[in-house]
Amino acid sequence: MTAWRLAALMCLALHGAWAQPAPPARALPLSQLKSGLHFSGKDVQALQADAFANPAQLWLSLGETLWRQTGNGKGPSCFSCHGEASQSMKGVATRYPAIDARSGRLMNVEDRINQCTTQRQKKLPLEPESDAMLGLTLLVSQASQGQPLHVNITGAANQHWRKGAALFNQRQGQLNLSCAQCHDQNFGQRLYVDPLSQGQPNGYPVYRLEWQKLGSLERRLRSCYSGIRAELPPWGATEMRQLALYLMWRGEGLPIEVPAVRK
Repeated sequence: MTAWRLAALMCLALHGAWAQPAPPARALPLSQLKSGLHFSGKDVQALQADAFANPAQLWLSLGETLWRQTGNGKGPSCFSCHGEASQSMKGVATRYPAIDARSGRLMNVEDRINQCTTQRQKKLPLEPESDAMLGLTLLVSQASQGQPLHVNITGAANQHWRKGAALFNQRQGQLNLSCAQCHDQNFGQRLYVDPLSQGQPNGYPVYRLEWQKLGSLERRLRSCYSGIRAELPPWGATEMRQLALYLMWRGEGLPIEVPAVRK
């Protein structure tokens, strides 16, 4: 190989290396990530750890029952297609929201469950925050217990990730606050009597004592919108999926910890 050709190949290689996009900046280094349980009181931590007293177990039992129910005689049960959720759903909750290959939509676990409910089981879609939806979501999430969050933010997902990042850092509402101001800049500080957490998503769906029931990540995000007196998006809005995608990336490496309990 001539010297000029070798030099040209080296230039191309270097140009390719320089052309690679820089990794996204993180406000919180991975080494500093802490689950919301870290900021909870000892009583809440004990309640989550007690498999008998943990109130989220009620929804988990419901999810196990629904997993084996057929689709009104017209479609299969979840079990007949996927077998035991503890095996077939392992790792699923760690990588959502994700792009649906067929529709191109950004979907969360709840969207995927409803896709199967309507298309495979020939049933009506499950309502947001219904016990049935929460039970099945919790069952699917528990299959990934202890596995780290790791979503894909490349390709078609990248634009959604960028919009989610913008939402996280955007001041909103009558209080003119952003998610970042609370959960990046002031976590650990007390808001009234409770410390602010980092807003990590690895415990959802979660049983919150203030709700007295299980709730999804979208419900929690909507609660924050209400808290800063911002306009609430409609249920199932793409922007909620985009914000969730950013949060899952932001918490990358934290293990799934359900059924979780928070105050």
